[in-house]
This record gives sequence, structure tokens and C-alpha cells, in this order.
Amino acid sequence: MSVLVSGPRGLLGSAVIASLRAAGKRAMGLSRTAGPDAIAWDPYAGTVDTASLEGLEAVVHFAGEGIADGRWTAGLKRRILESRVRGTTFLSERLAAAARKPAVMVCASAIGYYGDRGDEILYERSEPGRGFMSEVCVKWETSTKAAEDAGIRVVRLRIGLVLARQGGLLSPLLPLFRMGLGGRLGDGKQWMSWVTRDDLVGVVLRAIEDPSYRGPVNLVAPGPVTNTEFTCELANAVGRWVGPPVPRFAARLLMGREFADALLFGSTRVAPGALLERSYPFLHPDLGGALRSVLA
Repeated sequence: MSVLVSGPRGLLGSAVIASLRAAGKRAMGLSRTAGPDAIAWDPYAGTVDTASLEGLEAVVHFAGEGIADGRWTAGLKRRILESRVRGTTFLSERLAAAARKPAVMVCASAIGYYGDRGDEILYERSEPGRGFMSEVCVKWETSTKAAEDAGIRVVRLRIGLVLARQGGLLSPLLPLFRMGLGGRLGDGKQWMSWVTRDDLVGVVLRAIEDPSYRGPVNLVAPGPVTNTEFTCELANAVGRWVGPPVPRFAARLLMGREFADALLFGSTRVAPGALLERSYPFLHPDLGGALRSVLA
């Protein structure tokens, strides 16, 4: 029995594979090229080694175009959407057709599902928001339907802003903050819902093993913060002062209006309802401690 992980070289997939192997599991990657511990696939061409999908214990699906890789041009937006919907649909259908299906499919989604919601506290039962990211996440989650209809337990992880020493949210911020140039975005009142990579990996392993995990799961720490609070905590963690605020118009000029308004100034205050109900033991429940651990 083994676990298949798509996006095996990415920030999340590589960490999940390492933890699975440390726990004694056989973890294989699902990527564009085959290897000793990797299955090749091409969802655009509709190709995968179907025999290798037989008898898996679980599938963890992270693959998708990066949402913060640049301005949201029409072409990039199309790739962001298609890489998630086409890839997830193709994988779900192939798993559903397997004679020996995996027990569970853990599929990434994002808190972008909820959109810009101000101070509203958002739970798994909350309605989706509006805008491009909400549209992507709704279609992304719907793309697991074939697997769910085939009796595979599907867990849809609505992942918050990921804190890791390399990659994720901190990668573009740390150089600025270490120079004392990191400031709040606009008025800094927008909510940020975050999670450390360690807790993300822990939740994935729990979701594989625990059959009570099913459907949407808000994968965020229980302590969301405003952008002002985040800015102060990160500046303190690197031993620097807080820099000047970044006005909205400047961010729009640099990254484009739609990107800036959704990813930089959007307010998403998410509660980890499903995780708290299951008493998930967060390693890093508060931001200050999380940053100290990540940057140690």
C-alpha cells in the first residue's frame, strides 16, 4: 500500500512526501516525468499509467499553476483555472475507474473560496464569495465529483496563507522586512488567515488516517490576524522596525488591480471549524510563536 502525491517537488508536496516516508509509508510522486518513486501523467494529453493507480492507500493532490506568479493576465488566469479543474477532473475520473480504488483523496483548495468578506468569520458551511479566486475554488472542489461518486472519501482542504522558511507567503516578504522596509498594506485592517507548513502536513496525515475527515476542511490556524498585526509580528521576528505603509494604488500599479485587490487587500477571516471539532493539536496556534519557529 502506498500514497500518491501530485506536485511532489513543490512547497507542500515535498514536505508531505518526506513526512509520509518518515512515518513508514511508501510515498510516490505524480509528475510530468516518471522515476523510481514517481508516476508520470499529463492531464492535458489525458495520459497516466493507470496500472500504477491500482491499490493505492490514498492520493494527495496539490498540483496547479501558482496563483501569485505574476500579474493576472488573461492567459495566466486561464492556466490557473485549467490546471486545477482539468487536472483534478482527470485524476478523479481515473481513480474512480480503478478496480482497487484508494480509500481517500485529499485535494487542495484554498480560502480564496470565500472571497473578500471583511470582518465576517467564515466556517466550512459559509457560502462562496465572488471574484476570480472564488470561481476557481468552487470549480476546483467540484472537480472531485467523480471520485466522490465512486465511493472514495474526498477531503477538500481550504488552505490559508502558508508560512515556511523558504517559499510560501514569507519568501517575497523576508528580504523587505530584513531591510526595515516591510509595512502594512493600505489601512492594514484586512484579515489574514494563515497556517504553518508543519501544521498543514500534520492535517494531511490526519486526513489520510481518520475517516471522520470528509468534505471541506478549513486548513488555517485558530488565530487569524489583521495585516497590521501580521506586519508588526513579522518585523519583530526579524528584529527590524516597521516600514512605511504600501498604498493600494501603488500595489495596483505594480501587480494589477485584480491581483492586488484579491490577494493583497482582500479580507478573509477563516475559522478552522472542522479541525477544532476534531481537537486537532496545532503545533503553531499563534502567529508570534509560529514565526519564531519557522525562522529559527
